[in-house]
Amino acid sequence: MIETRANDLLPFRRRTGPDRVLVVGGGLAGLFTALRLAPLPVTVLTPKPLGEGSSSAWAQGGIAAAIGAGDDAEAHAADTIAAGAGLTDPRIAQIVTSEAGERIRDLLAYGVQFDRELDGKLRLSQEAAHSARRIVRVDGDRAGKAVMAALIATVAKTPSISVLENVEAVELVKRDGRVVGLYATRSGSHGRASFLAGRAVVLATGGIGQLFRVTTNPAEARGGGLAMAARAGAIIADPEFVQFHPTAFDVSRDPAPLASEAIRGDGGRLVNRDGERFMSAIDPRGELAARDVVARGVHREIAAGRGAFLDVRALDLASSFPTAYEVCTEAGIDPAKQPIPIAPAAHYHMGGVSTDMRGRTSLTGLWACGEVASTGFHGANRLASNSLLEAVVFAARVADDIAADAQHWPAMGEIDAPETVAVPVAAAPADEARLLKRLREVMATHVGVERTAETLKAALASLVDISRQAASPGLANMAACAILIAAAAHERKESRGAHCRLDFPTAKEGSRRTFMTLTDAMRITARVTGKTAFDVGEASAVARTRAADLAG
Repeated sequence: MIETRANDLLPFRRRTGPDRVLVVGGGLAGLFTALRLAPLPVTVLTPKPLGEGSSSAWAQGGIAAAIGAGDDAEAHAADTIAAGAGLTDPRIAQIVTSEAGERIRDLLAYGVQFDRELDGKLRLSQEAAHSARRIVRVDGDRAGKAVMAALIATVAKTPSISVLENVEAVELVKRDGRVVGLYATRSGSHGRASFLAGRAVVLATGGIGQLFRVTTNPAEARGGGLAMAARAGAIIADPEFVQFHPTAFDVSRDPAPLASEAIRGDGGRLVNRDGERFMSAIDPRGELAARDVVARGVHREIAAGRGAFLDVRALDLASSFPTAYEVCTEAGIDPAKQPIPIAPAAHYHMGGVSTDMRGRTSLTGLWACGEVASTGFHGANRLASNSLLEAVVFAARVADDIAADAQHWPAMGEIDAPETVAVPVAAAPADEARLLKRLREVMATHVGVERTAETLKAALASLVDISRQAASPGLANMAACAILIAAAAHERKESRGAHCRLDFPTAKEGSRRTFMTLTDAMRITARVTGKTAFDVGEASAVARTRAADLAG
């Protein structure tokens, strides 16, 4: 059942409670979790109507699964580990790749119409750094849209699932050391934040791309879920590893449209303004090198003034990749006659809320899956089309773990749940948009494709200033998330995967993953800059804005 109201959340409390599971996020990970949990009662919170504002719906390449002849899970895991630059957890890689085929069958059962060959077998394509053709797609580059449409239709027919659209979670609530619910508000509202109780809370809120000026992510990808978990004391893993997609269309759109990696897999070439294929001199795999390698190559061509372009004149883009062709048409580009201007864009966060192999976070009562989570699967650099795969594999694992846990839940009424309250949230100040723009510029300029100690120090100093001025929960959470990323990047004094330090250009031997709390990040920030962010590491976003409201 999907419900939408214009006012506060009080009418929806009957759809939440200590007998329900709260799933925060209406993308692939969130909906798959909810469906897998049936018939347990689930409430899904999504900041936009289902199908809108989700990175899952924008995914073009497809889903990686070793289901073709001559391919196997071990080879897929090996490719994943190689791309992860030494930080991928081999156990997690084996789990995810081994369960890929089963999850593809689940999606087929939900009605996803993957592309097929004439003999009826699933059509498989190849993408960068994969050793075999193992990407299942829909209509060339519309996998995400098709998968989401099928899941939304299935959710609408599942009576155990309620969906609260246009609802944004802003803060987790703990009681006696356990997460027991959250505060949420109407998207774009600055009037009230209401408490919603849940027996279990699942974060499936997506990524952090909107922290950067140029990103392929939707406007809702602001790191809210990660920041909420961090504020509640959760351990965050590998926040410094942000993947920049090397081939975003440079056509002055926000978010930047994406040129699927599959285009290069089918023969698209990267050239500079003089028509030179620059990747062949950087990596023997050329255009099919790992994303971090290609992103740096594109970044350096642009920085040198030579520009970077995707040459698809030898392909029939209109029939093979209709989404990309539509972008070209709207931008006045004829891809059959001219190369397409491209630039790196913040695309995927390998870091996130640290989870175990069941999707459990370090906080009792809180699970996470999808891009907001850091399972150890992607390591320092995500392999193409592994994101949707990880989302469905861990969504299933989270759901199975909660279902097993639910057998031990006391009957409804025996839980000492917090009292239902409504908390005033301060109205966003007139300069909130200015602060947001400044934050995105700081992250793009100082915490982008290439970093140094000086740029990261400058970033942290600016982020502290922004955090002190942030009045809304959303911007306060963005500042906290940005500080986590910049602080971890400052402390990783090496170059590895998507994290490139010009002042430390090589990788260390035996480097380890990052595990930190928001308090750790604040201590690093204070040491590096001499500044302390106003309450970012201690006070809640709601409490801060409530105090600001009373003071104003």
